[in-house]
Amino acid sequence: MTGNAVTEDRFPPRPPAGKLFRSPSRPSRLIPGLPLTLGYTLFYLSALVLIPLAGMVFKTTQLSWSEFWQTITDPIVVASFKLTLTASAIAAAVNGVFGLLVAWVLVREPFPGRRFFDALIDLPFALPTAVAGITFSSLFLANGWIGGLGRHLADFLNWLAGFAGYGEIVPADAFWWLNFPYSNTNTGIVIVLIFVGLPFVVRTVQPVLRDWDTENEHAALSLGANSWTIFRRVIFPEIFPAWISGLALAFARAIGEYGSVIFIAGNMPGISEITPLLIVTKLEQYDYAGATAIAAVMLVAAFILLVVINTLQKWRRARFAGA
Repeated sequence: MTGNAVTEDRFPPRPPAGKLFRSPSRPSRLIPGLPLTLGYTLFYLSALVLIPLAGMVFKTTQLSWSEFWQTITDPIVVASFKLTLTASAIAAAVNGVFGLLVAWVLVREPFPGRRFFDALIDLPFALPTAVAGITFSSLFLANGWIGGLGRHLADFLNWLAGFAGYGEIVPADAFWWLNFPYSNTNTGIVIVLIFVGLPFVVRTVQPVLRDWDTENEHAALSLGANSWTIFRRVIFPEIFPAWISGLALAFARAIGEYGSVIFIAGNMPGISEITPLLIVTKLEQYDYAGATAIAAVMLVAAFILLVVINTLQKWRRARFAGA
């Protein structure tokens, strides 16, 4: 037996790049106790995700197709769909613009208190939604700090004038254009959804901007490109997958928001009633089949968003892998 044959018998050939070596005598296990952990994972996902969703779908099947269609096409239900999707889309669009701006400033512009403001971005994650709803509802009431800002300013100026010995110098409605009484309005819903969705855009774009190589910007600058051209042609195409993923996450978060919205919305059926509130109302009326039918529509919308997010993430990974 030659030396090469002895070497090949004692030491198996190296596996191809990117593939794990598997011994012929025993399989390779990256995680100790893999069958146990795999079983726990499947049980966990089934108990918390698959079984509840299957139960909801099963409950919906108790309705005939005509009953299901009648439920989801009811004018009040359709109005709640329109309000929820429209408000969520507007909030996501606003967060897409200002979330990108906030992420850019926090990463690229040093200023005093930057760490404090960076930590403040996560406040919607930690703050209970009911607290956020009550806070915004109080602020945007007609006599709230923001809802009645113009009237408070007029009262303050008249107080100063009275303290100085003068009478009333401005009428109470002199600064009416500074009043923002958005509590119990659909505009208030959008404001709350902007608050809860902002961190998704910021936290998705931040890591990409932080890891961005600025040499590409310097190269474009040396070729005569202006700042807007550099951002539009060099920077934004690289952060676009992360930005659109954050946008989709903010939209998905908004369509399911309940706790903070009900405190600032008017909650009038067909006018200012969001879909999650309508589902709760159906449950309180013991109309479980109707509630699950409406929830099934929202589930389909969430599933579509999930597919879009996963597709964008795969595109992003493939883009960076090919770079």
